[in-house]
Parts: sequence; structure tokens; C-alpha cells
Amino acid sequence: MEHYIIKGGKPLVGEVVIGGAKNAALGILAASIMTAGSCLIENVPNVRDINVLLQAMEGVGASIDRRSDNEVVISGKNLYMTDDLIVDNEYIRKIRASYYLIGALLGRFHKAKVVLPGGCDIGSRPIDQHIKGFRALGATVKIEHGMIVAEAEELIGSHIYLDVVSVGATINIMLAASMAKGNTIIENAAKEPHIVDVANFLNSMGARIRGAGTDVIRIKGVESFHDAEYSIIPDQIEAGTFMMAAAATRGNVLVKNVIPKHLEAISAKLMEIGAQVEESDDAVRVIATRRLKHTQIKTLPYPGFPTDMQPQMAVTLALSKGTSTITESIFENRFRYVDELARMGANIKMVDGNTAIIYGVEKYTGAKVEAPDLRAGAALVIAGLAAEGYTSVTEIGYILRGYERFDEKIRGLGGMIEKVDSEKESNKFIYRTGTLNA
Repeated sequence: MEHYIIKGGKPLVGEVVIGGAKNAALGILAASIMTAGSCLIENVPNVRDINVLLQAMEGVGASIDRRSDNEVVISGKNLYMTDDLIVDNEYIRKIRASYYLIGALLGRFHKAKVVLPGGCDIGSRPIDQHIKGFRALGATVKIEHGMIVAEAEELIGSHIYLDVVSVGATINIMLAASMAKGNTIIENAAKEPHIVDVANFLNSMGARIRGAGTDVIRIKGVESFHDAEYSIIPDQIEAGTFMMAAAATRGNVLVKNVIPKHLEAISAKLMEIGAQVEESDDAVRVIATRRLKHTQIKTLPYPGFPTDMQPQMAVTLALSKGTSTITESIFENRFRYVDELARMGANIKMVDGNTAIIYGVEKYTGAKVEAPDLRAGAALVIAGLAAEGYTSVTEIGYILRGYERFDEKIRGLGGMIEKVDSEKESNKFIYRTGTLNA
């Protein structure tokens, strides 16, 4: 079984280049089929979630020309909506972002039939706000046989207030509304950077969207879109993960190709616990020369501290002095890594299911652990890099969904990690690294 084997205890030092934002790319790729022309999209992350979505789009008639690992040309010229056109295969069921194809197909063809989404089991992520938005635009929406079926004679702009801040619903409604007749206002909209990126991409195709990045988005519907060329923003969560890895291993890492503004919540907490953070135009350096301090964190929608960075921060705080608390306000199953981290020596107590009290320990020791989801998996890799001895992280398919060349980038910083698929290969790694450091 494919897993990571890690020898820890070595500070990460050097430079790492961050790829395109997965969460922005998923919305942008789905949006690209809303034009009968073609779209050249650059800085596309080469990760499993992206590749699955591209396969699904190709399966319903979109033309996908993968120019390179990080560049793709997509054309919806030969995509026609018929009664038997269904977005469903064994792969698309595994990713959450399949639902963006509902908004894209509904906007262009006024009809969509897409399998209910999957993704990481980090808690309840209902799609009621998506459905509310589609219905407000004039669509009928049913869930039958495990599929979401949406259709409309025509889409009419509407005033939509989201009951809860939802990134997915904001993007999905924005997709459909951009081709509806008249004006749409989305209130209590999510403000994450990838929402701004999807809006900018839609505008590059001819949409008329204002206010993305604020809690009120205004859309004037257009009849059709045209060709576009676009480059996806850097991934703030990949960047934050490497920032935490530098802090947890007491390293010195320059994280390149980032937008520092998007990282402010992460940078502020790192500085608060004693790490040194230096910003430039498109890079952030994180330096930690000694044991860090405790703090309190509550995850919040952007610009608050991101839920996707909570496990990585917990790994860092569990090695810091004193007692820290983390309160998770977004997803209820986000602490499933706690038992795994305890195998490595962490001392974390859960309260009421959504708050972790973290008592800092001097060190981790290597152990065999299992990734319960994407971000927790990355966090356990960080723990392994900081630990004494060898750590094996299994179920890394989760990690590969969202991090491109993760082990390769860590090795570029001096980390000792290898992706292997057998116990024999693990033993070879242990023998080789043990000999190197004998």
C-alpha cells in the first residue's frame, strides 16, 4: 500500500515554490465549459482532485488538451446538453467539487444532472445553500437516485441571501447567475481568495461580476461567454502548510510564488507564537530557531484563520511551550487526527467535540499513523518531519488529492521522506538513511 516513510529530526531549510490554488482551479475549470470557445488556463495544480474533474469534464464532451502538467486548454464547443448527459463516474463521486458542474451546466444549458459530491469526511457539508440559490434563479432542483437534477426554462436574476457563509454555494450560484437574465445580488457571500479568482476568470470570459471578495456580490447576467486565457492564483493552504513545516521543524524556509495578503492570518499566528516571518512582494520566509509559545485559535471564514490550516497549526502548537486551545467552528470532524498524533507523543484533550486543549510536549517520536483526510494527512507528515526517528504515514491518497509533488518539495528542503508502496521499500529507506547518518 502506498505510503510515506519519513526520517525526522532535521530542520527544513531552503526555498519552495507554491503551485496553483486547488480550490480556485476546481471552480475555474468547471466554469471553462460555459463557453463554446476555448480557454487556456495556466498554473493548474497537477493533483488528483483536478485530474478527476478534468476526466469528468472530458466524459461529458469537453475537449481537454493537457499542454503540460500545469497548463490546459479546455473547449466546450462539442458539449451539448441531452437528457442522457449525466456527470457520474467512480472518480467524480470521490471529490467535493463535482457540484460546480451543476452551476456551470445550469448556467449554459439550463439543465444539469450531477452525482452527489464526495470528498474528505470532515463533517457535514450540506448543499442546501446551493439548492436555495438555484431555486431563487428559477430552477427546479430534485435529488433522486443519488443525483442532483436541476433545470429551468430560463434563469432570472434574483436577490439571494445565504443563511451561512459557504464558499461552494457562493461559487456555484455565481456560475449560474452569470448567465441568467437580469441582475443577481448574493448577500452574506464568502470572501475567500479563490472566490475572487473564479470571479476574475468569469469576467475574463465576458461575465459582469462586481464585489467578489466582499460579502455582497453583484452580477449582471450575459447571454454568452468568449475565449479566455487565465493564470490561477497561488495556493494559500499549500503555502501555509510549508510555513508550518518550517516552524515545527525549527527551520528556515523561503516560500515563493505566494500572495502574502492571503496568508495574513497564518503569518500573524506564527509571529504571535515566536516565529520570525518576513514578507516580500511574492514570497514569505519563516524562521524558527527555538521552541515556540502557546496561543489560542478559532477557525473562521476568510479573512479569519482557515479551517484548512487547523491540523497543521495543531501539530506546531503541540510542540510549543504551555497550553494552547483550538476551536473549530467550520467542520465538526476536523479533529480526527488527534488520536494519530497521540501515537507520536502529543498531549491533546478534546472538549465538546469542537475544542482541542493542547499541552505542549518537548518532542514527537516516530510512529505508524494514518491520514484521516487531506489536511490532517499533511499535518501528520509535518509531525513526522519534526519527530525523532521514523514515521510511516498511510492512506496518502488523501494528501495526493491536494498537494503536488509534496514529498519532492520536502526533499528539496532537506527533509528525509519517500513515497513507497511496500514494506520492503520502507526498509530500504530506513537502511539507506540510517547508513547515511551512522
